[in-house]
Amino acid sequence: MIPTFNRSTYLERTLCSVLTQDAGPEHMQIEVVDDASTRDDPEPLVRRVGGGRVAFHRHPRNLGLVGSWNACIERASGEWIHVLHSDDVVFPGFYAVLKPALEARDDLGAAFCRWVIVDECEEKLWTSEPERPTAGPLADFLERISVSQRITTPSIVVRRSVYEELGGFRTELSSTADWEMWARIAAHYPIWYEPQVLAAWRVHEQSKSTLVVRTVENVADGLRCLAAIRPLLPAARSGAMLSKARESIALRALDEAPELWNEREFGLALRQVREGLRCRVSARVVKSLLLLPFRTRRAAKRKRPSIPR
Repeated sequence: MIPTFNRSTYLERTLCSVLTQDAGPEHMQIEVVDDASTRDDPEPLVRRVGGGRVAFHRHPRNLGLVGSWNACIERASGEWIHVLHSDDVVFPGFYAVLKPALEARDDLGAAFCRWVIVDECEEKLWTSEPERPTAGPLADFLERISVSQRITTPSIVVRRSVYEELGGFRTELSSTADWEMWARIAAHYPIWYEPQVLAAWRVHEQSKSTLVVRTVENVADGLRCLAAIRPLLPAARSGAMLSKARESIALRALDEAPELWNEREFGLALRQVREGLRCRVSARVVKSLLLLPFRTRRAAKRKRPSIPR
């Protein structure tokens, strides 16, 4: 399921990355779901690239990013649902590699692979840390996913019945609805991990991750997400886990400041620092703060991706 809104720049690449792995209509539904775009109509591109293989649906009104994800879930007909943004990519083998585990274990709630961040030209900027060296279910994953976002949407597939039981993405969260969902799944089901890099999350000026930084919404939404995750955590460890999570959000905010400063967005850079310090002050946060001048000079020499913590 490929949600899109006012953005078909990368859609052809996204569709091709799926179509080259097409197992046939009896095994795979492929559908682009347009969230009532007001420009850059994706339908002609879908018809041309899809050649009748890719379905197209347009919402009669705009539902917003998270609402569109939920609509994709409702429209999906398969047992496993993959929500793939119209600017992201799956690499050859994504579906074939995950399929044996999904078919062999009926207790799995989701499965995801290692992933990379790419830029507008699909140059690899950063690769996620491996969760384990070999493929298999993740032990104690709730503790890790509740502390920091470790999964991007193109890298994960979720069983339909899991969405039906746990509910859809929370619409009150703007940029962290996926993080809360993965934590919710981890609290109730085993999650399978594949260490091969099989998916890419693209960052660019119009991506949601970029826009929330420019409105300084990233910290506030992260804290809203933690409030939603808190009831899922074991009571004895929830305080320590949430403290680590607040530290991760603070560090992420400080990570954004150097690039903003180099773009002469001085006010935004200072606001990121201020909001990060309001979120949590720890030894790691203070160290990151003290290193900001050096990191700002270094960021001026290279393009730094927005990296989830």
